[in-house]
Amino acid sequence: MSLLHKDILGMQQLTIGEIEDILNTAANMKKILTSGNKKTAYLQGKTVITLFYENSTRTRMSFELAAKYLGAQAANISASGSSVSKGESLYDTALTLDHMAADMIIMRHSVSGAPHFLAPRLGASIINAGDGMDEHPTQALLDMLTIKEKKGGFNGLQVAIVGDLAHSRVVRSNIYGLLKMGANVRVFGPATLIPADLAGSGARICHSMEEALTGADVVMGLRLQLERQEKALFPSISEYSQFYGLNEPRIQMARPDAIVMHPGPMNRGVEISGGLADSTQSVIAEQVTSGVAVRMAILYLLNLYRNQNHLGFGESTEPVLI
Repeated sequence: MSLLHKDILGMQQLTIGEIEDILNTAANMKKILTSGNKKTAYLQGKTVITLFYENSTRTRMSFELAAKYLGAQAANISASGSSVSKGESLYDTALTLDHMAADMIIMRHSVSGAPHFLAPRLGASIINAGDGMDEHPTQALLDMLTIKEKKGGFNGLQVAIVGDLAHSRVVRSNIYGLLKMGANVRVFGPATLIPADLAGSGARICHSMEEALTGADVVMGLRLQLERQEKALFPSISEYSQFYGLNEPRIQMARPDAIVMHPGPMNRGVEISGGLADSTQSVIAEQVTSGVAVRMAILYLLNLYRNQNHLGFGESTEPVLI
């Protein structure tokens, strides 16, 4: 088991072998989570920092818990509570943390490419916890772990992803990862919320809910991200729910054993009905547990990489891009 780089920046970066290693390691980490004693010493003496420029509950907390369950020292910095509010740049903030001997920095940023900018410039390992509208690799990995547990694998699976495709980094990471592992991905949403780059992604763009859901093994709803929209892209919330929301009648178009997913946070009654979210087909709560296990696996494997390559304070094997 080993990763090929000191950083986790996106699903495009990861090979099939790396994805398999992460998922297999996460399955073992899940056994630790369900045991009576969640405390281990795999990362004893290591420092993990979460650096979030955007709000988060699930991602930030699951990373913090993952670090603590592995025995690391975990610290959290938010933009509002740091020198960013005084005008400090992203690079200077990250460089400061790097010189505090941080081993891993988990970052979420509103600008696409921010983790990619920092990774070759720091000795610490950078983990992308969401960058703009680019990627959210650990969300895709936890989704894939949940799918693998429920469906046994990916080859030939029909996965339907429905909702706000334009502003979702989750859909991009899931498309990259699922296609690599042999699944088929269909996407559907309002025409105004389908970005042009999805046409070349390998996913099938559907033009109706029926086309997207018929025969699907996995159905994933996406949050309507109003905070990222600078102009009205659909008439109203109620109309969006009427035509693009997932609910109990619509899920009948999918396979009888289809599972229902959502990356959270959910807008109940908008992109997914409360009844469907709480149904026996829903694995939304299990995704949360998978998230902790996947993030434990990533921290564990990155630490293994750092040990194998003798990386310590301020050292990086990545070439610095000028």
